[in-house]
Amino acid sequence: MTNRNAPAGTSTPIKAQERAINGQTAVTSKQTQKYHDSRQRKRRLTYLIAGLFLVFVVITGFMYGAVPITWQELLAVMQGQGTADTERILYYLRLPRVIAAALVGMNLALAGCILQGVLYNPLADPGIIGVTAGAGVAAMAVMILAPALTAWVPLAAFVGALVALAVVFILAWDRGINPLRLILAGVAVAAFFGGGTTALSVMFPDRIQGVVNWLAGGFAGARWTYVWIVLPYSIIGLVGALWNYRKLNALQMGEEVALSLGINLKKTRIILVLLAAILAAASVSVAGLLGFVGLIVPHLMRLVVGSDFEYLLPASAVFGAGLLVGADTFARTIFSPAEIPVGIFLSFLGAPFFLYLLKRRSRA
Repeated sequence: MTNRNAPAGTSTPIKAQERAINGQTAVTSKQTQKYHDSRQRKRRLTYLIAGLFLVFVVITGFMYGAVPITWQELLAVMQGQGTADTERILYYLRLPRVIAAALVGMNLALAGCILQGVLYNPLADPGIIGVTAGAGVAAMAVMILAPALTAWVPLAAFVGALVALAVVFILAWDRGINPLRLILAGVAVAAFFGGGTTALSVMFPDRIQGVVNWLAGGFAGARWTYVWIVLPYSIIGLVGALWNYRKLNALQMGEEVALSLGINLKKTRIILVLLAAILAAASVSVAGLLGFVGLIVPHLMRLVVGSDFEYLLPASAVFGAGLLVGADTFARTIFSPAEIPVGIFLSFLGAPFFLYLLKRRSRA
């Protein structure tokens, strides 16, 4: 109710204050909208750059190797007019290798992204839950103890990875999956299976030579069978990760907030860790022990597109695919006709980045 006894000029300062508050609200709203528009433009630009980078490295992977292929030869093959030798090189050697590298890169990047969200640990990657160590010892056991069954190495590695994951779940279970217990159990299981790898190396030194390249990680023997092994799990993992991006965002806001939003923490963590493990297991089964992709890519993309998993997951998938295809092409051409396993190249690339993250985190 208006005070009739108040002086006539009293309403003027009040109206001025209201206008000032409304003006500040409008300015804040404009600034927020401007920031949102800028972030959206940055994200779209990131998607565009990542997509162009992937196309570039894929074409480069087709063209370069022990036998270079020119643009004209590549276009001729695409038009069905290429020579028989060029077609064989492309269809039976480079095409499956490039596709396998892209799928593995996408899988490892998504697995690392998911685990960093579930475990609240920015340094998490597929190796932290023991999956890679389990796959490594299983594959090594087949190659050393039953060399006649080498064709079954991918299946053995996949089974070994799932066994390692089951052991980690059993050790970490305490009325649900606790992130800290999961990390500690993963480190313990990885150390145990790492000891098994070392024991096999010591007991069978005369047979270790054929295993070294697989342990180093790479796509030297990639063929279409490898693509068909990885592809179904890549589709399941990609769809599952994108389907659960809201739950990953909720987990980042804390357990209490996630519970208030109706998130079942136990069920969500189990599903997400299983997705990450399947992606990593399928990748390790065909590519060997590749490190740092699941660590580097999510961090790089988080710096650009932010921590919203709606944008972080697809950006990591595309850039992870491009990174591994490019790294594999570089590793097999830098000393052509000899090639080095891409896992070695990734170690040289990833170790300094890992140290940078540790230093940055300690400062924070």
